[in-house]
Amino acid sequence: MLLGFGLLYVGAVLFLNGLWLHGKIEDREIAFINIVAGFATLGVVIYWAFGPGATLGSIKGAALTLLFTATYFWVAYNRFVAVDGRGLGWFSLFVAITTVPVALGGFATMQTTLDTWMAINWVIWGVLWFMYFLLLALKKPILGATASFTLFTGIVTGWIPGYLILDGRL
Repeated sequence: MLLGFGLLYVGAVLFLNGLWLHGKIEDREIAFINIVAGFATLGVVIYWAFGPGATLGSIKGAALTLLFTATYFWVAYNRFVAVDGRGLGWFSLFVAITTVPVALGGFATMQTTLDTWMAINWVIWGVLWFMYFLLLALKKPILGATASFTLFTGIVTGWIPGYLILDGRL
């Protein structure tokens, strides 16, 4: 259930960040959902890493989820300070590279529909973080494509699976 909880907020923040990148939400306003999603995923991280049933697998899940948490807090932080986002862009490259072995491991060990979906999600998230690297660190002119892919990613990798898990259907 914590996975569904976390994914629902991943979906919300990515969906709204996509709208923000398309110019539909103001900078100061988008910080709120990034902070909320940051705290929601931080709660999952803390429970998985330090909760009573913590295992090597749950700690790995916590470490990977913290990549999302850091991204959301960093996006919010950047809305309040005068920076160009290059630091977040380089962090996004680090995360994009990290998603490669995670996705490959997911494909190698998948047994359920959820396992398959999560392996695919890691590929999609990796592409998205790489787009943020290109946009923010290298200043490539891909804002529109990044905005649209952020919207897509929010719906497909967060909102839909998060809701289905919470509803007991996935």
